[in-house]
Amino acid sequence: MKKIGSLLLALLICTVFAVAQTNYTPVAERSKVHFVIRNFGIRTGGDFSGLKGSIKFDPEKYSSSVFDVTVDAATVDTDNSSRDGHLKRDDYFDVATYKTLQFKSTKIVLSTVADRYYMYGNLTIKGVTKPVEFGFSATAKDGGYVFEGEFNINRRDFGVGGSSISLSDNLTVSLSVFAK
Repeated sequence: MKKIGSLLLALLICTVFAVAQTNYTPVAERSKVHFVIRNFGIRTGGDFSGLKGSIKFDPEKYSSSVFDVTVDAATVDTDNSSRDGHLKRDDYFDVATYKTLQFKSTKIVLSTVADRYYMYGNLTIKGVTKPVEFGFSATAKDGGYVFEGEFNINRRDFGVGGSSISLSDNLTVSLSVFAK
């Protein structure tokens, strides 16, 4: 009887350890959320910081992986404080009302490109949620993973930038997320 109890306890510990190995937390200082958009025909970009959330990832069981992350909307940084102040106002990110931008995955599949995955999920900006999908890589590093990918969105879909005619509707978001 003691052997069965010891075996069950060992199995339980191994199960908990195995599950714990697949849960990661983004390391904000080593992660980057970057965007590029054309303004007056010139490519300009910026970054968001303060990445938080949880990532459940196992390259062997990628279909059960889940990404649920946010960035602080007020951290928008374009290396121009005047522009950053404008982007924080209600016609852009309205950071007084909408504190975060959120991404939550809904499905992850193996990509047709070697060593890559394809993610489907929902992006929420200014209280508007839209589906996005993109390819990404997952590279083991320093006891965690670096996840890298990029996707395109239309800013007007999220009510960002109003009816500005100098600002392109489409922008690219690039992600480099270190999670441990």
